[in-house]
Amino acid sequence: MFTPRANPSSGRRQQGRTTGRKSVSGAAASLLFSPRRTSLSARSTPTRVQSHSAADSVNYDVQTFGSSLPVKVMEALTMADVDDHISVKVNESGWAWMVCGERLILWKICQTAVAKLSVCKELQLPSSEYNYTADLVAVSSAAPLETAPVQSISVLAVAAAGTARLWTSLAQEGNYTETDVDLGDLCNFVVAVNGGSFVLSSMKGRLLRASADSSGKLQYRALQQGQGMLSGIGRRVSSLFGILSPPANDTLHSVLWVGGASSLYTLTSSRLSKWEVDDSWEHQILSWDAQRALTESIADAIWGSESNYEELKEEANVMYLDMKHSQAGLVVLAAAWHLSDTPCLAYYCLVTLQDNGAAISDQFTVEVTKYNPPFQSEEALQATRLALPRSPGTTAFLYTEELVFACSTGTSRGGLPDEKISFNSPGDGVRGGGCCVNLPVFFSQNSGLVAVVARQSASILPETMEDSLCSSLTAAPEVSVMETPTRAEPVAQEDKTKLLKMAFLQFCRNDLVGAQMVTDELFPADGDGEEGAELDGMVIRINLDLVDDYPASDPRWAESVPDESAGFRLTSLIILHQLEDKMKAHGFFMNFLLQVGLLDRLGHVTVRSSSMATRLLLCEHAEKLQAAMLLKNHHTKHGELVNQAIGIALQRNNAAVPPSLTAADVFFREVSQISSVFDCLLDEEERSLKENPVDSVQWAEVVLTVNNIIKDMLQAAGQYRETKAFMYRASESSAAEPEYSPWTASGAVGGVRTVISRQHDIILRSVYPHADSELRSALCEQLVALLDIYLGGYVAQLTSLQQQRPPGAQQERYNSLEMEYSQRRSELLAPLLELGQYQWVAALAEKYCDFDILVQMCEQTDNQSRLQHYMTKFADQNFADFLYRWYMEKGKRGKLLSQPAAHHQQLASFLQSHQHLSWLHHIHVHDYCSANRTLYSQANMETHYFVKKKTLLALSKLTVLASNLPEDELNKQVNDIVEQERFLLHQETLPRQLLEEKQQNPDTMPLLSAHNLIQLYICDDNRRANEYDFKKALDLLEYIDEQEEAEDIDSMKCEIFGKALRRDDWSSADGTDDPLEAAKDSIFVKILLKLIQEGVPLQTYLPDVKELLELDDLSGLKSKPYFEFVLRANYEHYREVQM
Repeated sequence: MFTPRANPSSGRRQQGRTTGRKSVSGAAASLLFSPRRTSLSARSTPTRVQSHSAADSVNYDVQTFGSSLPVKVMEALTMADVDDHISVKVNESGWAWMVCGERLILWKICQTAVAKLSVCKELQLPSSEYNYTADLVAVSSAAPLETAPVQSISVLAVAAAGTARLWTSLAQEGNYTETDVDLGDLCNFVVAVNGGSFVLSSMKGRLLRASADSSGKLQYRALQQGQGMLSGIGRRVSSLFGILSPPANDTLHSVLWVGGASSLYTLTSSRLSKWEVDDSWEHQILSWDAQRALTESIADAIWGSESNYEELKEEANVMYLDMKHSQAGLVVLAAAWHLSDTPCLAYYCLVTLQDNGAAISDQFTVEVTKYNPPFQSEEALQATRLALPRSPGTTAFLYTEELVFACSTGTSRGGLPDEKISFNSPGDGVRGGGCCVNLPVFFSQNSGLVAVVARQSASILPETMEDSLCSSLTAAPEVSVMETPTRAEPVAQEDKTKLLKMAFLQFCRNDLVGAQMVTDELFPADGDGEEGAELDGMVIRINLDLVDDYPASDPRWAESVPDESAGFRLTSLIILHQLEDKMKAHGFFMNFLLQVGLLDRLGHVTVRSSSMATRLLLCEHAEKLQAAMLLKNHHTKHGELVNQAIGIALQRNNAAVPPSLTAADVFFREVSQISSVFDCLLDEEERSLKENPVDSVQWAEVVLTVNNIIKDMLQAAGQYRETKAFMYRASESSAAEPEYSPWTASGAVGGVRTVISRQHDIILRSVYPHADSELRSALCEQLVALLDIYLGGYVAQLTSLQQQRPPGAQQERYNSLEMEYSQRRSELLAPLLELGQYQWVAALAEKYCDFDILVQMCEQTDNQSRLQHYMTKFADQNFADFLYRWYMEKGKRGKLLSQPAAHHQQLASFLQSHQHLSWLHHIHVHDYCSANRTLYSQANMETHYFVKKKTLLALSKLTVLASNLPEDELNKQVNDIVEQERFLLHQETLPRQLLEEKQQNPDTMPLLSAHNLIQLYICDDNRRANEYDFKKALDLLEYIDEQEEAEDIDSMKCEIFGKALRRDDWSSADGTDDPLEAAKDSIFVKILLKLIQEGVPLQTYLPDVKELLELDDLSGLKSKPYFEFVLRANYEHYREVQM
């Protein structure tokens, strides 16, 4: 049977019968693998009971955990063969799974007394010659397992011999892939880690990282060993850093995944190792020789008082069995024995280690428990496993098949005595366990899932708060675990807040079922909207009572506590300890809301005149507690300054200070108003600056101190918000939340944003100009830290608006806030830039993507390499486009067009919308074809300026001639350009006298159409017009739009000839016999001669004489008969000449 830490000496095992399952030879193998059991006492069907308390249990109860077991689990237990090994694991996510033979059943534990719709799936394991255990199964999901939908959950089961079966979706039980994994040894653990992947381990400590590929098939590789900055160094050097190769005979006893820290731990016979794990990589950062470091300390704790201790410790044996992680540290379960002892006992010890990241602290605690059964064999020792609730991590639970042993880890004072709880009734036994909702939960053969909980006299609340909480509930009805409060009771109607507090107290006393019953009655799942709003208000009131509590047991406060204080009274006389207790109680309250299902039902409340998610306001209370603790630390160091500020704050709030108390006592009691101290600190700072001379030590010291106080308080609050975000995160199914405006981003009078702006002005205007270089450096460093907080508040607001559903629901508000953010960011950073504080400016501008400041800084320092670095670093945010636009706006086109070759493609893309410059870039990179296309397109689109169009055409012709276009295409392009240039020549050759007359500058005149040019050439203002001008007018007729009617072109032709005829004095021709001689010097005849010279067919080209004579322009000549005679004669003559 393959059962890690199985007890082969169990009285229920028959040695005489063999089965088809193999046993692995060798000491280490027999320790973890043995054939399936062949004879068990008849199993009874599990019976769910309300309470399962051992007769000798004094301080603990064994209570049913959750609702009834799923039918599939009950059936599996009932139908199991006598040789089917049963193993169960309870996961902290609320999932549990049971291996029964080759059946794997997974279910979601419902944590209420009444069964609700839950998930239960049965999977078929691959055949194996060794028995399965629950340690060979792991469940994973990309989303948190607590809330992940079934379809997104994957399951991996690995047989001891290495056959791995992967279900990528628990919703599809029949859809899986199977892979043979080579571990070089028998597999003993499978754990889920980051990125939906798994870690598989062998008995000899080989580790594999496995994950599904796109087809759902399992791929695996060896876990990276000893990587990082120490890779490649020798064993002797690496030992200095705590990374050593494991001994060849090491056996792996535990694999632990700590998701919050993304850390993987392994515990072998001699070593403790640690990896940092990301979605796709891992680095081993620790391999610690536990045997060398701890063996002597464990031996000393057990036998240190013996007179012959020095001899005893040489032959003392220590074995490391299991490992868990809690708030108190990393807890290792070890067993020690000495064969010369009579009787020889196995002493179980708990060693609490402090993990400092890449090293284990030299400071650790060794607690020798009172569980010391007779030593039988090393194999028997490993039947004992460890369960350790994470919070507070001071009580551990050792368990075997026959018992659970509750004991202290030795990391805190007080606590309950060690106690053994037996599960040895007929047919019963512990088949596995774990922790869920911070309770130790075990699977009893007869009773199913049970939780071992301290009796109500013991609470997880700080001891100093318990009595006060009870006294605040004296008016509330008493509700036991099995009694449900009814709404008929008057107090339940009048004061639900007290009932909710009572449920919280029950939870703190580990009575989860009782707490759940009260909350279910107060706030049923089908409640209306008004009840939801009522819940939000009650939760905030209770939490405010908690953080603003009166330390009533402090005798100095005796007369100052309200008579009907419903808070959680503190008995600590030290303010800092009072704040720490409040923080602990807040953590318990958040866990209470989560476990009873109220956290996901919270909506929003109104604070600072705007709506905020209730969860985030709860987080704000804790942030202020954290800030208050930091302020108290500064109060110890800078008492005079902080006391002055506190005095101003209390005076503004009209808060009286009783004679028996100090101002600090009163101020630190009301934690929710802690931010009022900021404005008061600045008032005191400005007073000190005015009163002390500039060259005094106090003058600068007060500014540095105020900066540090504000910075440390706000950073502590921000760090809490970031590290504890998981506690306040909304569920995926929650409704859309309002904009999140943290208290550290308040812009109201006295708000943090206002305070930082004011301090910014004080530092740069009043202090910086008088400071030396060392003080300036310190001031800038502090100021940048404050500005980081200031700008981070805007980012938090903008991020919350981006996450609104549906997307873009608050786009107008987002745009407005983003504009305000950009403006304020520039206003705050620009002064630092002017002062030449480039290092600090760069740090903030890079973090908050102020590209304008970054570009200005690089231009001021002429640091082109840094500019190119930003173009690469912020490539996905279009920094290059911003830079190019900046160059355009500032007129720095030379820099724009002189970018390195690496950015030519980006520049070309940008210039597509700036074609008036893109051709220059094309020429720079010798892309003449693109340059020609751009220039030609620009020339065709140019309709305003003559000189510009002419220049564009000329450049276009040059680029096409320099390009590598095919000859026929090139000629066609050139001919087209030449034709356009020929048209432009008509405008270029307009008479200068005419342009002066029309007040036109040849360099700035607009581009004229063919119509306009014709009118200019033939107008009366063109007093020196000759045949060339009129001929140009006629030539321009071919540029008239072809879509115009031919009649319009003919009438224009008539007008041109008419204007030409008017130019001559026909009166001198009267009396001349020869009409040809009379007209030979006229402009009209000279035009005809030019037309004949160019081969223009006059017969069709010239307008009819009658049409000419009907022109208004010739009305004065029509009255002269001789004019008509001369005109007709010349018409006839020149037509015949051409024929």
